[in-house]
Amino acid sequence: QVQLVQSGGGLAQAGGSLRLSCAASGRPIDVTAMAWFRQAQGKEREFVATISRDGALNYYTDSVKGRFTISRDNGRNTVWLQMNSLTPEDTAVYYCAASSQPYGTYYYAEEYAYWGQGTQVTVAS
Repeated sequence: QVQLVQSGGGLAQAGGSLRLSCAASGRPIDVTAMAWFRQAQGKEREFVATISRDGALNYYTDSVKGRFTISRDNGRNTVWLQMNSLTPEDTAVYYCAASSQPYGTYYYAEEYAYWGQGTQVTVAS
């Protein structure tokens, strides 16, 4: 079992920045890809970004490319999401996720077995 504990988030002005953190405990050795998803009120949960086990590969949904950066430190069992140039459309609850699958696209929520508790990000215009 892997437990994910998120921190960060909160309120930002449009154009501002926030940083989310997600620390893994339990059996983090089982974790392969990690990702961030978000869910805006009244909408489906959507993929934001994913990073490979060794941190060498990362992928982003089009709406955050060039603004968000996902990174991880396996020694600290932590993944971050740096969010810059925030817009009101980024307002959502953000979830950290960890997969134990050795292969996959890692774009889909079904590929992730472990989830953080969720963190509210609100961007004011």
